[in-house]
Amino acid sequence: MSITARALHYVFKVGDRAKNAHFFRTILGMQVLRHEEFKEGCDAQCNGPYDNRWSKTMIGYGPESSHFVIELTYNYGVKSYELGNDFGGITIQSKEVLQRAEENNYPVNNENNKKVLISPDGYKFFIVDEPQPKNKDPVLHVTLHSSNLIHSREYWHDILNMKILKEEDKSILLSYGENQAGLNIKEISDPLNRAKAYGRIAFAVAYDLQPKIDEIIKSKNKTILTPLITLDTPGKATVRVIILADPDGHEICFVDDEGFSELSKVDPDSNKSLDKYIGKDPFQDKE
Repeated sequence: MSITARALHYVFKVGDRAKNAHFFRTILGMQVLRHEEFKEGCDAQCNGPYDNRWSKTMIGYGPESSHFVIELTYNYGVKSYELGNDFGGITIQSKEVLQRAEENNYPVNNENNKKVLISPDGYKFFIVDEPQPKNKDPVLHVTLHSSNLIHSREYWHDILNMKILKEEDKSILLSYGENQAGLNIKEISDPLNRAKAYGRIAFAVAYDLQPKIDEIIKSKNKTILTPLITLDTPGKATVRVIILADPDGHEICFVDDEGFSELSKVDPDSNKSLDKYIGKDPFQDKE
């Protein structure tokens, strides 16, 4: 079976919406694309193992139909999360980010000769010091850590059919197609710890392909965290998802492209909506 997919977003759990809004909007220069509030936990654990009120904010450099974006998941009452070593970072091409960081006195670190910005919750963003491209997505790839690169390669390439773009001794760069953010899998020597802040990467596939993914994952005796399930968003489109886990437990969401294309349309009021709900968080620092 061949899987044709489109990279969509990566999910971060955040503890302070105000500080994150400042970081992603003012420093990284992203735009709020959608903001949604939920009264109860998600049936597919989109907000983690929490059965309480939460919100989802999609933020990026352009619509999710053409850009890889970030999903900021906020659980009301949870101020911070234990950070593991499973997430390696997101790489962005934008010297403008570095300029904004300097203008706003936001710390820029160096790691292996790379410029690194760290979000308020500890997530790393590697910045390539070149002009931000205007005709393509500045988000180049997401890095996830692996305890065994051979097993990861078999899963992502052989089973999920991601194309190998570059392969080195301890890392492999994969993608589902041109002009998409890639997935960089990097082997680490330390034991992998997903802790409490673990995220999720999402891809869009055709509705009719989802059951076939379900079948092949079962045939390979791999992990399905959430079997095919339909999720509702108040006042918006319904989507169907299947949630998988790779050999290291990294969560993977395959959402139906037909429903998600409708759900993910940019909401012009989302920026004001986010600010409105930030204003209702009495314990958070306001930037």
